[in-house]
Amino acid sequence: MKLFGKKQTRNREPTAKEGLQMLTTWQERYYAWDGKLYESDIVRACIRPKVKAIGKLVGKHIRDDPAGGLKVNPDARIRFLLEEPNPYMTGQMLQEKAANQLCLNNNAFILIIRDENGLPVQLYPVPCVYAEAVYDAGGHLYLKFQYRNGKSGTFAYEDIIHLRQDFNTDDVFGESPAKAISQMMDVIGTIDQGIIKAIKNSGIIRWLLKFNSSMRPEDIKKNVKSFVDDYLAIESETFGAAGVDSKAEAVRIEPKDYVPNAAQTDRTIERIQSFFNTNKKIVQSNYTEDEWTAYYEAEIEPVVVQMHGTYTVGLFTRKERGFGNKIVFEANNLQCASLTTKLAFQAMVDRGAMTPNEWRETMNMAPLVGGDEPIRRLDTQVVNLVETALKNMNTENCHATADIIKGILAVGKEGADGEDRH
Repeated sequence: MKLFGKKQTRNREPTAKEGLQMLTTWQERYYAWDGKLYESDIVRACIRPKVKAIGKLVGKHIRDDPAGGLKVNPDARIRFLLEEPNPYMTGQMLQEKAANQLCLNNNAFILIIRDENGLPVQLYPVPCVYAEAVYDAGGHLYLKFQYRNGKSGTFAYEDIIHLRQDFNTDDVFGESPAKAISQMMDVIGTIDQGIIKAIKNSGIIRWLLKFNSSMRPEDIKKNVKSFVDDYLAIESETFGAAGVDSKAEAVRIEPKDYVPNAAQTDRTIERIQSFFNTNKKIVQSNYTEDEWTAYYEAEIEPVVVQMHGTYTVGLFTRKERGFGNKIVFEANNLQCASLTTKLAFQAMVDRGAMTPNEWRETMNMAPLVGGDEPIRRLDTQVVNLVETALKNMNTENCHATADIIKGILAVGKEGADGEDRH
């Protein structure tokens, strides 16, 4: 089955190439931990909060046209594309899959499938193990992907939504985290293997019987078995006390297995968490409101800003962007806020900065009919009425306008007093 449907591959002679090896596939230097970061419980725990947060982003089509005003999701085609990007996954699933690739490889690719008119109709994450930048004779950029099944595909760069981190020396791709994290992963693998070997070695020989006279092999085995049955067996009647005559000497052997202490292990894990810009509280969901806000602004918000731009450029032409079309991703970061903070946002609702349904969403409450319309307190409405009256005032109606403004202020004062009493 072709996951991408019709793929418009380009077979042209490249003039230059740049390659990116994905960390999610095996490489020789990573044999100690198979080179698969996602199979590490520490790495998966580090990136999961970021992946889940990006998956919860809600994509919206905004059209901010001075002639037509601000509209949210004016085009049903774009709204369905963001909510249901392809027949196999929802928008949330696609965003999580892309976020996983971004965290593991510092690069994530989303392919835009277009119809015969050039309009985007589907979005697919690209599950590649290798990506290569290819330039044709005209200098146009294409990306050649190699998939896990051994097949490959080449697509124009304008048909790719490309997310990247650690964008430094390479012109196209984000820097691979391989060199930075490989040594730490080797340390974790060595520690785990050492603990396993120490447990296995706990069952080896711990006693040595030295016989002072020559004995046949079968007699040695017989005496050793008798010593084990009499003194080392659980059902022994000697209660752990052993006694031997002058013919043999019992020597206890202490295994010398090295197991790193907990402090060394914790420091290594902390280094990996720092590499992914997280900490123990975030990983274990034991954070406060301020701690999550700091993590969101440092680690998640830059990706959100990047998604705004890459989705907008990929889904809209330059002319469409000129008419105010753009894609934004909203994050309800107030879900983890304290109840006191959520209740304080009631003032935002009174002043029309938030709609009632937006505020109810932070409280995990169902929306209300008509709750998408902003409301204002009476005292704030008075300001608007006074401004309107002043704009329409002239030399002919100045006295009448003054009387109207006095009446408005009197009514507004009574309404405000009534609200305060309630």
